[in-house]
Amino acid sequence: MASILFPLSAISISLFFLVNCVVVHGEIPTTLEGPFKPVTVPFDDGFRGNAVDLPDTDPRVRRRVKGLEPEQISVTLSATYDSVWISWITGEFQIGYNIKPLNPEAVASVVHYGMLRFPLSNKATGYSLVYNQLYPFDGLQNYTSGIIHHVHLTGLKPETLYYYRCGDPSIPAMSGISFFKTMPVSGPHSYPRRIAVVGDLGLTYNMTSTIGHLISNQPDLILLVGDVTYANLYLTNGTGSDCYSCSFAQTPIHETYQPRWDYWGRFMEPLVSKVPIMVVEGNHEIEEQAGNLTFAAYSSRFAFPSEESRSPSTFYYSFNAGGIHFIMLGAYIAYNRSADQYKWLERDLANVDRSVTPWLVATWHPPWYSSYKAHYREAECMRVAMEDLLYSYGVDMVFNGHVHAYERSNRVYNYSLDPCGPVYITVGDGGNREKMAVEHADAPGNCPEPSSTPDKYMGGFCAMNFTSGAAAGKFCWDQQPDYSAYRESSFGHGILEVINETHALWTWHRNQDLYNSAGDQIYIVRQPDRCPINLR
Repeated sequence: MASILFPLSAISISLFFLVNCVVVHGEIPTTLEGPFKPVTVPFDDGFRGNAVDLPDTDPRVRRRVKGLEPEQISVTLSATYDSVWISWITGEFQIGYNIKPLNPEAVASVVHYGMLRFPLSNKATGYSLVYNQLYPFDGLQNYTSGIIHHVHLTGLKPETLYYYRCGDPSIPAMSGISFFKTMPVSGPHSYPRRIAVVGDLGLTYNMTSTIGHLISNQPDLILLVGDVTYANLYLTNGTGSDCYSCSFAQTPIHETYQPRWDYWGRFMEPLVSKVPIMVVEGNHEIEEQAGNLTFAAYSSRFAFPSEESRSPSTFYYSFNAGGIHFIMLGAYIAYNRSADQYKWLERDLANVDRSVTPWLVATWHPPWYSSYKAHYREAECMRVAMEDLLYSYGVDMVFNGHVHAYERSNRVYNYSLDPCGPVYITVGDGGNREKMAVEHADAPGNCPEPSSTPDKYMGGFCAMNFTSGAAAGKFCWDQQPDYSAYRESSFGHGILEVINETHALWTWHRNQDLYNSAGDQIYIVRQPDRCPINLR
């Protein structure tokens, strides 16, 4: 598999592991040595990257298929190792004033697959749909997608390479042969080799560097923690801006340019048609349209293991990857104790067997613990509603995006250092056109007005003054908070390598560094004897 997808020789891979092992045992700290004194890496004024979107003329985003042949092919995990989803698009999108949606029933949704490249002895069928993005205002163009197909493959063996083709064999219009590898069986000694974590990607030249680095690290699974394409930084005529509200203040509705989704799907296909990607929604996926409809592209284009994890929504779900139970939560849908999401989360957590999946990892888009000025304490209502529940079940680590920088916390609970709290990691540094976050809320003159923090999608205003520590009586710290262990404004991605039931290696890679060097690295260590789980 590696020789097909990744251009690394067996010798270079062996050398990488040899070097990595030397470094691991010699220098990498563990959370057992924490809490660590806060570290801020000064912003490098010489590194700006290239926060410019790829144009629609770039060959990597052009349509390369003919007729009803499949494109934008992707693999998504189901809730357990023995099933996956295969998704793709057939037919061309339309954008204009007089669009006519395609008929999903006109093209079948078929996947041929097997453990041998030939013959592909198994067959599965699925369902298809189209979605529209509609703006009933003069001068605004409407959009209708190609036919989006989702097929569920079941009865798969663990840690097994499968080959597949997708499309409609009756036309005929089938894809070439691709492949994916299933996850290990869930158990305390069974884990994916590497999991890539990235957020706030977009489709810029910065993003292409991020994905290039990510591919070089040969992940078995990708977590995308929200903000996928940034199509909502465009008008329907394709005119874009780094700041929509600044440039297009007079538009009657917040427009989007949906073809950016198709460009993104084409660019990502060589990777995500082979490596499963799991996505959770961000604020740039809201994309409000006529009738107050939101998240149409997000909910239509990706497959989600919602039904398999007993979730009624595409906005929150869970799945297992070996001995890790992942919980993907929605920050832009109700999360209070009376909401469906909270009730589902209670049930999901109660059903986790830590003897089978020792590691519990949670993901949502906006961070609860971030010391940057951008989006400071914006998700406080969600924290107030859900933190106690996640803490009581012993969540080990949390991944977020939204803030366009990197930050890793000490173990923390309710703003206090706590050896049993999760490690919070913000990786909103994927490389989008809104550029990096560089200002910290604790710097002189940077503390935002408390009245500026409410967000209509977050439930109102919950960010009150602090009452103890360095922030006593203040809205912001006057120094880097003690919960913030490491922060740096650079683009990059992270790699999680779970080694056993108590130790996991987290590595953050900067785009400007060599592929195999680490910007930040730490062993995250579980202490189940010290931190018993409250099974209520």
